[in-house]
Amino acid sequence: MIARLLGWFGRGERRSGDSGVLALAGLGSLSSNALRQPRTTVAQVDGALLGVVLALVLFGTVMVYSASISLADSPRYAVAPTHFLMRHVMSLAVAFCAAVIAFSIPMSTWQKLAPLAFVVALALLIVLLFPGVGKKALGATRSISLGMFSLQPSELMKVACVLYAANFTVRKQDYMHEFRKGFLPMGAVMALVGGLLLLQPDLGAFGVIVAISMGILFLGGVNVRLFAGISAVLASAFLLVIWLSPWRRARIFAYFDPCSPEQALDKGYQLCTSLISFARGDLFGVGLGRSVGKLSYLPEAHTDFILAVVGEELGLLGVLAVIVLFYWLVKRAFEIGRQAVALERTFAGLVAQGIGLWIGVQAFINMGVATGLLPTKGLTLPLMSYGGSALLSTLAALGILLRVDLENRKLMRGGRA
Repeated sequence: MIARLLGWFGRGERRSGDSGVLALAGLGSLSSNALRQPRTTVAQVDGALLGVVLALVLFGTVMVYSASISLADSPRYAVAPTHFLMRHVMSLAVAFCAAVIAFSIPMSTWQKLAPLAFVVALALLIVLLFPGVGKKALGATRSISLGMFSLQPSELMKVACVLYAANFTVRKQDYMHEFRKGFLPMGAVMALVGGLLLLQPDLGAFGVIVAISMGILFLGGVNVRLFAGISAVLASAFLLVIWLSPWRRARIFAYFDPCSPEQALDKGYQLCTSLISFARGDLFGVGLGRSVGKLSYLPEAHTDFILAVVGEELGLLGVLAVIVLFYWLVKRAFEIGRQAVALERTFAGLVAQGIGLWIGVQAFINMGVATGLLPTKGLTLPLMSYGGSALLSTLAALGILLRVDLENRKLMRGGRA
């Protein structure tokens, strides 16, 4: 199916006369005949990068099914055993189509679209707060219902933030050592986004978006002293937000001793149950599908705590495999970004590194929460957790990453990006 989609987009670009023909980047060398072809074949895909992405997606699909199959017996859901699996597969189909579309757009066009993408994502965050529009779940209003699917604007904002921050850094390259011109405009924009996210509330998404923005500014050459000072102010602001929220403050206190008699059945329940799941898994796990924690003991086992199910069923080796795959993916994204910067394609390079930073930070937070390294916070594991909007935004971003890689290698071969 993916091959046919790629062929369709390739034909569409040839008809429009666009010089940026759809092609997936590959690591192997191309023959002179292939270079002259207006359409790139699936065989030219960057096998290692695409293989790691597909491994995480397929592994995640198996674990989503394993973690959600028991929810059919829960009175909260009352669905068929394959309900979440089928919805996950449909979300993946839409997300892969979005990735192909994102890949087909040249980086020069993405740079022009960056402000518009940010405005659209910001508008969706505002619309979400209108009465009757946002869908409320677990005390938060974070998604807009679209019939069979739900759209989470904060996930789209992550993609928009990567593009906008990279574009801002390129435009303000001569002022990156000044607070007023080099940071203040971006800081004001992030404050606006943060205010909208805190109204949902969604502190986790705000944290990831701040990390993306600050990371891209740092990579773009912002003054080190200015960066350190701003980071200290942001850290203080986050601590203040946590301290002023009684329920967030209670989570922090529960984090220090989640399995104590006072916390085990209250704020520390999720973390305590997650740690029990990891402990049961030991080195090799209890076997695929044999988790006890997912039997209505571990809340959100198919989303926020899917790594705990991996740890229980596949053991330490399964968890290490996931960590290695994410490490390789993030490392590859930064390599692509550095290569683009070396080719004087600063915007593309910052976008690639921003995508790597986004996936790395979010994966680290999710894994840290599940293993007790960090306080409990609701963030999904990229590419693996159940959730349509998260899959859509992440795979679209990876499609852009593949586009950066493609244009890098076309320039190195003497062609045009």
